[in-house]
Amino acid sequence: MNLLDNFQRYIRRNELAAPEDFILLTVSGGVDSMVMLSLFVRSGYRVGVAHCNFQLRGVESEEDEELVRREAEKYGVPWYNKRFDTKGEMERTGESMEMAARRLRYAWFDELSREHGYTVVAIAHHVNVPESVTDEALKAAVTEAGYKVTGITTHAGKLIRPLMFASRKDILEYAVAQHIPYREDSSNRSTKYLRNKIRLGLVPRIKEISPKFTDLMRQNIGRLTDAQLFINHGIQRIREEVITTENGIDTIHIDRIDRAFPLNFVIFELLNSTYSFKGDVSDALVRALEQNSGTGKRFYSKSHVAYIDRGRIMVTPIPADDPCQVQVEAGAPRCYCGNSVLYFELRDIDDIQGFGVPEHIAQVDADKLKYPLTVRRWQEGDWFIPYGMSGRKKVSDYLIDHKVPLPEKARQFVLLSGDEIVWLVGRRIDDRYRLTAETENVLRITKEII
Repeated sequence: MNLLDNFQRYIRRNELAAPEDFILLTVSGGVDSMVMLSLFVRSGYRVGVAHCNFQLRGVESEEDEELVRREAEKYGVPWYNKRFDTKGEMERTGESMEMAARRLRYAWFDELSREHGYTVVAIAHHVNVPESVTDEALKAAVTEAGYKVTGITTHAGKLIRPLMFASRKDILEYAVAQHIPYREDSSNRSTKYLRNKIRLGLVPRIKEISPKFTDLMRQNIGRLTDAQLFINHGIQRIREEVITTENGIDTIHIDRIDRAFPLNFVIFELLNSTYSFKGDVSDALVRALEQNSGTGKRFYSKSHVAYIDRGRIMVTPIPADDPCQVQVEAGAPRCYCGNSVLYFELRDIDDIQGFGVPEHIAQVDADKLKYPLTVRRWQEGDWFIPYGMSGRKKVSDYLIDHKVPLPEKARQFVLLSGDEIVWLVGRRIDDRYRLTAETENVLRITKEII
């Protein structure tokens, strides 16, 4: 049976679309979405085409847009194009490129659906794409993000993924046989992004050991998806019983949680699913709760702060004036600050390949540090000695001199040893902590936006 027959059968079996549906196809110009466009048109569905130009790849982005326009006009279907100021949005929100682009495109798809009456939105994910279950599960494993392994579903609300039955090989063979033009995104070959490190590096090596790895993962994660749905239902019932809200503060009443349930797991699910707390932050909060040592401590997610009060967990959105201050103990692998995570790695000076590193990495003399370190938002009056300089400079002046926009200033963090700034995070280390000929141990710190 060919790809077109399999496509039609897959849609019918999973009830993804009905003949009367008006389907918005999200088409990037890549082979997956161009094949999806062909399959829907050949199957007789009423469709429109939406193309997002994120203006991140110069001429490549323009050529993608032109290709999609030509193909939509060739098929005689409505087409919509939007050019996003993605870099400006990243600057405004502090999001990563992937997160900002995702939020922008899905908001636009919703807008188009309401305006033009689309009943279904189709995404061209297939079983081998980086967004698939295998890569997302591995991504969570290497980042220790507390990921719920639920797979990638065939549909969610009006969003459908009609190519989840097809492999990359199936799609490429169809494109060649049907003479379908498509574009290759050069960023898909770059190992700058974690998704590509996994897709291009890790997954092929695992497949050398276990050729059926992708199929086995898909089957196992299908089962785990059902388990997670069961968990979600249970957590929702628990949430209704144990969380109360008053004056903008949510209170998690620990004493209302059934003692037959695994307490740590329930607390993590409540904190993660409702407020996006990471697994190790939830673990630290639970330890403080168990040891009765949490009074005064504050625990942060990207958007919320939690603290312990008389055996209860209180959660509130992070106030604008909150310093978001956290302690970093010796040996801690990472900590979270705002929309970023800092990874800490102790190295011998002989293992350092070079002293020049990008701004998102800091290498400092570990033996000069006093623990616990502190990470917090910068404050008026903060000063440091920028690397390569001999005199003090106020952080406020440094940010002005480097024309840092106001939204970025609000998200600027500093790493301190005692009362001294070690690193203006993501920008410049303090000269007092630079590596020298006497340095023996190095603390390497890497900032990643989450």
